[in-house]
Amino acid sequence: MIKHHPKFELLQSFVEGELPASLAAGVAIHADMCSHCQKKIAQLTEQVAETSFESSFLHQFSVNDQDDIAALQALDIEQMIDGITEMEPAVPAKPPEVVSVTFKGNNYQLPRALANMPMASTMNLGKLARARVQLDEGEIHTSLLHIEPGGGVPHHTHNGFELTVLLAGSFSDEQGEYHPGDFIMLDGNHHHNPVSAQGCLCYTVVNDSLHFTQGINRLLNPIGSFIY
Repeated sequence: MIKHHPKFELLQSFVEGELPASLAAGVAIHADMCSHCQKKIAQLTEQVAETSFESSFLHQFSVNDQDDIAALQALDIEQMIDGITEMEPAVPAKPPEVVSVTFKGNNYQLPRALANMPMASTMNLGKLARARVQLDEGEIHTSLLHIEPGGGVPHHTHNGFELTVLLAGSFSDEQGEYHPGDFIMLDGNHHHNPVSAQGCLCYTVVNDSLHFTQGINRLLNPIGSFIY
């Protein structure tokens, strides 16, 4: 069961097209798995469409004088509506192409939002494997992160934000256990040590390096930007 969702403000920015591709893909992946957020997005989309219609279209038909009234009365409204609603013959939709990735012998089907995004080669570090999603967004790094059974990411905080959408499997940290579809947004106010007993695949987005906070793992800080 999905327990973690994007905040309302993030959904609103998604609908209004204000998010970078990496974050927009994360919201889209979650929404494909979450009927609750699908409904919210549909409602917000309808509101944005109505506002856009009112602000950019209706003013063209404002009636200012008697000449405008006469012109409107001369229009064949039914013919206009028929012309607007007339549709071309429906073309059968092609089924979406199935795209999959393999990590350590495990095959995973990618969400639709990632199907056409180019992937770099996989980098392995112990029980972690990471493949960058090549979106060319500067400081924002987007990846598929695979954790083998019994693996995890050492205790860390974040120099920027970290978005994780769980695609398959499960993992847990100090806040609880996460399952497919969960949308987890963290920043420098959060410290955690995610571990996966059974293994998992995550979609991750960060805009700065991780900062490891405990013991010998602090020696990993110089390469914190390479893990996610």
